[in-house]
Parts: sequence; C-alpha cells; structure tokens
Amino acid sequence: MIDVNREQYPRPQFVRQGPWQNLNGAWHFAFDDQDIGRREAWFQNSLPDPVDIQVPFVYQSKLSGINDQSIHDIVWYQRPLAVTKKDGEHYLLHFGAVDYRADVYVNGTYVGAHVGGDGSFSFDVTDALTSASEQTVTVRVEDHTFDETIPRGKQSWAGAPVAIWYTNSTGIWQTVWLETVPAARLTDIRMTPDLDHASVTFDADFSSAAIGATFAYEITFGDTVVAKDTALITDPHLTRSVELLHRHILRTACHSDGWTWTPEHPNLFSVTFTVLTANGHPVDQVDSYFGLRKISTENGMVLLNNKPYYQRLVLDQGYWPDGLLTAPTDEALKTDIELAKKMGFNGARKHQKVEDPQFLYWADKLGYLVWEEVASVPIFSPESVNRLIDAWQETIKRDYNHPSIVMWVPLNEGWGVDQINTSRQQQHFSESLYHMIHALDDTRLVESNDGWDNTQTDVVGIHNYTHGAKDDTKQYDRYRESMKTVENLINMSPGYWPVFAPGFHYTGQPIILTEFGGISFASDRPDGWGYTTAATEEEYLSELHRLLSAIADSQGLCGYCYTQLTDVQQEVNGLLTAERKPKAPMEKIQPLFAFPVTGRLADDAAAYRQPPIVH
Repeated sequence: MIDVNREQYPRPQFVRQGPWQNLNGAWHFAFDDQDIGRREAWFQNSLPDPVDIQVPFVYQSKLSGINDQSIHDIVWYQRPLAVTKKDGEHYLLHFGAVDYRADVYVNGTYVGAHVGGDGSFSFDVTDALTSASEQTVTVRVEDHTFDETIPRGKQSWAGAPVAIWYTNSTGIWQTVWLETVPAARLTDIRMTPDLDHASVTFDADFSSAAIGATFAYEITFGDTVVAKDTALITDPHLTRSVELLHRHILRTACHSDGWTWTPEHPNLFSVTFTVLTANGHPVDQVDSYFGLRKISTENGMVLLNNKPYYQRLVLDQGYWPDGLLTAPTDEALKTDIELAKKMGFNGARKHQKVEDPQFLYWADKLGYLVWEEVASVPIFSPESVNRLIDAWQETIKRDYNHPSIVMWVPLNEGWGVDQINTSRQQQHFSESLYHMIHALDDTRLVESNDGWDNTQTDVVGIHNYTHGAKDDTKQYDRYRESMKTVENLINMSPGYWPVFAPGFHYTGQPIILTEFGGISFASDRPDGWGYTTAATEEEYLSELHRLLSAIADSQGLCGYCYTQLTDVQQEVNGLLTAERKPKAPMEKIQPLFAFPVTGRLADDAAAYRQPPIVH
C-alpha cells in the first residue's frame, strides 16, 4: 500500500495545532530540456502538454507514475491550491525536500528559491494569494546530472547507476504542505537537554507580531507534569532553562536509566509551547518532545549518558525499489528500524542521505542511534565547498532536537576531498567542517572523514573489507590480527590509505569499525555484487560468524557498522532484500550481531563511575 498523502503532520518535533493541508498526490508535470519555461512564463500559464506525477516521488521512480530514468535536468510542477485568504492570517508553503534547486511561484508571483537537495524550506505566500478560492502553485526544479559540485551522495553523476552509485533523484521527494498560521507565532524552537544538570534549555524564536505576547510551556513525562511556566516576549528570541528531575534519584540514569533516553529505554518528554495574547487568549500552539541524553567520549570509549556504550550499527542507504529516496509509506520507515533492532542492531549510520524527519521520529520513539551524513560532493572546488557548508548548516538547524542523532559525519572516504592525503587545503576544509559543526552543535560527536585519512576527529572510523573469501586463510588471518588491539587498528591500514592524514595522529579517540562485511547472497541479479559471496544460507551465516568473531575478540573496538541493511539496485550485499525480506532467519542472525562485549570495554564498563547525582 502506498501512502502518498502521509496523513501525519510532516514536522514531528514542531507540530502546530492550526489548520494545514497536505499537497502530495497528483501534480501536473513537464520536462524543460530546452530551458524555455521561464522565458515563456510557464509559471503564469498552464504547463504545456503536462503529464501527472505523484508527489512526493521523483519522476525517475516507479511510484511517481512516470518511471523514466533518462536525463532531464530541468522539470516543472504545477497544481491548484484550494484556500480562501482571510485577513490577519498567514499562509506558509512548506517543502520537505526538493533536489536540487527549486524556484517557487504562486499565482504567477515569484515567492522564493531554495538550493540544496536534502533541506526543508518554506515561504510565506500570503501576499501572493488572491481573494479567489482556488490558487495555483508552480515549481521549477533544476538538477544538473553531470555537475560534480552538487552534493549528491550515492546518486550517480555518470548518468546511470554503476558500482556503488544509484539512480538519480530529480525534483520533489518529500512532502509538500500548506499551513495557516497567526501573525503572532513561534517560528522555531531549539531544545538542549543537559544530563549532568538534569535540565533542558529552550531557545525560542518568534515572529515580530509576537512581541508583547506571552510565551508558555508545559513539560510532561508520561502523566507527570514536570514543569510549566510563562514569560513575557520582549524580543524575537527568548531563552529559558528548566530543571527536569527535581532531585528524584529514581529519575536519574543510575537506576534502569530512569527518565533518560537510550535505545533500550527510549524515554521522551512531551512539551507544549503556546503563544498567548495580553488577555490570555492562545493564538499559536506547538507540540514537541525531547530526550534527556548525553553522548561523549572518555578513556577511548564512547559514553551514552556517562556510561560506556557499545554501538552495533548497520549501514542504511535509505533507498526503496519503487520510490528510490522516498519511502513508500511512513510505516516503511518504522519497519526498517524494527527489522534492524530484531537483528541485534542498536542504531544505523544513515549513509550519504539526510533522511525524512519521520525516520528520525521513529528512531527517537523506538530507541535507535543515528549517525547522520549530508550527501557528499564528487570533487573539491570553491563551489562544492560552499554548497557543502550550506547543507550542513541547514541540516543541523533542522535536526538538532532529535535525541537519536549522536554523531555527525561530514566526510566519507575522502569523497569531495580526494587529495586530502597530500593537500593541506583539503585538510583545512576537513578541519573547518569539524569545527563548524561543533560550533553549531556542541552536544554531539563529529567524525571528520569516515574510513581513512582522518584529520581532527572525536571518533576514528575505519573501513575494512579485506576479510577475503572463506578459503583465503592468509587474508583472513591478517584481517583478524588488524582488529585485535588499538595499535593494530591504527597501524595496520586495511587499504592504500592510512587511518590519519599526514600531520595528524591518533590521540586516544574511540575506534569503531564503520564499514565491513557486504556479503552477497541469494541474488537473482547476474550483475549484482558484494565484497564476498555466499551460495547457501548455511554458508551465509558461517561467513557472518567468521567476520563478526574477529570483531567480538577485539580489544580495541568500541563498536561496528555492518554493510549493509538492504540490497540497493546492483548492490546485493544486504541482510535484507531490497523488498525488506530477511536473507536468513532473524533468530539466527540476531545472536551473531548481539555478541557479548569482552576485553577492555567490558572490563572498564563494569567498574565505570556512575553518572553524577544532581543535588
């Protein structure tokens, strides 16, 4: 079943109670290969010879109703909009994501542009609306396939899928919606929990019309009201810090995780924000949530809520056979997490994709760690540097409040910085991303260049696919030896590239094997591939055991990330098929990935200090 309309409100951490309408579904659609649409003012007229497309699926996908994988770098969308403009109300037109540049018109009036394939954006279209009951929305999208300065992640810039690169996505690929809002309103909220002081800080932004109104908040945990208060809005920005645990020992992280957030106990606080007029009348209400969670490093380990935590991650590309980057339903996003948890994973490295906020909602709700990556650029250039910086700023702003996100990964395997091993300029860029991200968010960890050639980094991520075939004992012995100790992990490089770029050195960071495995099994794709191959279920499980036993015996690793969750197009090395069917019984896969932690991490964790008690 395909859920085009997506009935849930599209921003799960900023749910406004006012009226809104989902604009997914059938839109008129046209290719503009000659780039004549602006010159001929398509935004003021009907599109010429349009076909219907099902938004939010891109034209390259089956679910769009078009299913055309040929190259069309400029496309247009248009649809009627049923809304009657009322005095005193504002109308916000929201886009979850459009790849890559979007120019938006309402009733022929240009209302704004957005550049970036993963970011959410909106425009106040009030002034463009007429008194008529039906309006027209037109969107022009530009996405140049062969432009290697565009952050595109795993989308192919060669014009067709090849090797580890997949079908392109051009156009609207997340929900579009319109909401009616008051002039006096909350425009943004940033929530920063502080585990060590058992508090949360709210940084609230308001429209100018809200000056002089009252801001109210109420925090609840289950049926318990934790805090509520009001404050006069005297400035467009307001900050408030609130105590949460009130010195109750059973609410701390000391006893079964108390009220804190972990994958095992994904506890969430609910919060309602209200803007009230001078006479106490509520004019705007936003519902949200947050988790009391801390991620940090100490003594070469990753700590979750001040306790050592072994991360069992799976690489998740976020592709679906019929929807490409867009999940067919909200339930599909939830199911991916549930299946991963059943196989023994406690999180995912969301690879080269800023996922739909609904995925992050389910990760928060179900208890699932997320490493988030912005799509990389293929080459290094001034333009690609600027575009990547913009994308990171936008992503952190949108996703800051999700407790499930514990790591930002700005670079992967030197993509977009292919000379980082020799170029001081590209090393500077890697360092600048590390520092910029920490400047925007000091509550999470940052890994500089996942795989190899790290510069400054909080965690060392290593990629190692050198386990060899099952009968290559010499290769496997070296693979196993490279896992044994911290020294071996740092010094026995698995490939041509060193773990650290020249001039940078290991300084005691936690080490995680962030890519390995990739075993191909049970594929009917003759062109499909993996890093090694298994012919039977028994052989497949044996190969998994062979790889994971080396990791389980490691005295130096603090976690792993297996490649990968699902098959993706020509890559048939997933634990699940592209249709999310397990390649072996879950009850046989789960014990392999959920092996007991031994060695240094277990010894240190057993005697590790308890988190501080708030007095």
